[in-house]
Parts: sequence; C-alpha cells; structure tokens
Amino acid sequence: MDIKDIEKLAELSRISLSSEEKESFLSDFKNILAYVGEIKEVVTEELSREAGEFRNVMREDKEYAEKLCIPEELLSEAPEREGDYIKVKQMFQ
Repeated sequence: MDIKDIEKLAELSRISLSSEEKESFLSDFKNILAYVGEIKEVVTEELSREAGEFRNVMREDKEYAEKLCIPEELLSEAPEREGDYIKVKQMFQ
C-alpha cells in the first residue's frame, strides 16, 4: 500500500486529504494490514467448531400468580375497591 492507494480511496470516498492526513492514513492502513496478516497465521485446524457446552441461560419457568396478586395492604389504601380490584373513575365513554 502506498500514497497512490490512499489518494484513490480518498477519491472514491469523495473526501479531500492533506499530505499529513495521507501519511497518517497510510501508516494506519499498514498497521491494520500487518495485524490482519498476524491473524491469518493463527493455527485453527486443531480447534473445534463448537463454541462450547450449550446450556440454557434463561430463567426457570415459575408460577407468577403469587407475584400478580395484589397485597391486601395496597388494596386497603385505595379510596374505592370492588373485591380484589381498585375501583377508578370511568375514563372512556
């Protein structure tokens, strides 16, 4: 990769770069390509394609009826109630 490649990329991207920016991008691209080259050298033939032991990470299903019940303390604070419900003014006609 050289300055001409950076200039071509800038042209395709429709951006203008100063000579300092071109040098900076050239250095950055060289570092990126060197890193990708290192990744290519990693031996992967011996690795398994499996990500690991699969396990259910979700919570267990439980009965939620006890959580859904309104405690008597809350009902006793309501101005009006009808059975286990808080009675409110009609909102729609």
